[in-house]
Amino acid sequence: MVLLPEDERFMAAAIRLSRQHLGLTSTNPSVGCLIVKDGVILGGGVTALGGRPHAEPQALAAAGEGARGATAYVTLEPCSHYGRTPPCAEALIAYGVARVVISVTDPDQRVSGRGINMLREAGIEVDTGILEREGRRSLAGYLMRQTRNRPYVTLKLAVSADGMIGKTGEGQVRITGDIARAQVQMLRAESDAILVGIGTAIADDPELTCRLPGLEDRSPLRIVIDDELQLPLGSKLVRTARQYPVIAVAGHPPSFDENTDAAFLGRRAVLDAAGVEVLQSNSSEPGELLEALGTRGISSLLVEGGARTAQRFLDAGMVDRILLFQGPADIGEGGIESPVLKSNIPADFMHVGESRFGDDLCDEYERGF
Repeated sequence: MVLLPEDERFMAAAIRLSRQHLGLTSTNPSVGCLIVKDGVILGGGVTALGGRPHAEPQALAAAGEGARGATAYVTLEPCSHYGRTPPCAEALIAYGVARVVISVTDPDQRVSGRGINMLREAGIEVDTGILEREGRRSLAGYLMRQTRNRPYVTLKLAVSADGMIGKTGEGQVRITGDIARAQVQMLRAESDAILVGIGTAIADDPELTCRLPGLEDRSPLRIVIDDELQLPLGSKLVRTARQYPVIAVAGHPPSFDENTDAAFLGRRAVLDAAGVEVLQSNSSEPGELLEALGTRGISSLLVEGGARTAQRFLDAGMVDRILLFQGPADIGEGGIESPVLKSNIPADFMHVGESRFGDDLCDEYERGF
């Protein structure tokens, strides 16, 4: 494989392009593609909202006749099978591109290696693994769902200077500033789903939508771990359930007490009538819930709180990335301790970066898969 000096630069641009539609292309991944000739970008595309059309045909159409003899930079191996649309590898061949540069090989058994072989058999030069680590990070949700049939899980925690994530009896406590909070809104916009526990849902009464102007329609599916279906009908989550979908994850219903059974079923009926979907799953086994979400095409899950819910996912080994936002002030007496701090990050996580948002810091940790 002989790489050109500009290969990494154009692949980095394709990866940035791919992030534009994160969380909006289920069940397909958000892929970026650039068509380049003589150092000039002639066309670009990102997987469209809803998953179709794919990135490659959009980029090729933008480049037109200029695609002949050009190089295509694609973040994920072009598909080779017929689905609702013809294969992207076939489109690249038809437009006459001379070279295709790929970041990540597709683990989908219908594609894996076949797209590359189709291109090479047509006489197109193919190079793979360019900025693969960065490409895999941008495709983490899709890759996790393809290989493990569950979403990629990001745990987000805002921690005070003295290691607390809240204060007992006070509901939501402001720990970070406006810039960091806007970054969290972007995380929501890039996620398929967001999850909190019933304690957080009652104490904070969050809406869990994306509140950045212009990105309201990118709000994720909202999930509450709610074993006994205690979610109040007057909560923001329930009142907005018909606009932004909500799932209440209940435990398996009790069977030892007729009155308890009736009360549980009554609460379920009321939530159903309000537009809240009730999903029954063993909350002590997060893997069961994640598998159910994976079968629905959910590729990325943002876990926002609270301490008990975060600990459940950590204990089950079901967290893939930790984002630890740290504010400059103490909470003091009555604080709720964070389930994880910089000093006790699980050993199988690697520190991959630190960012500053105003007065706040964010440390990012990832576990390989």
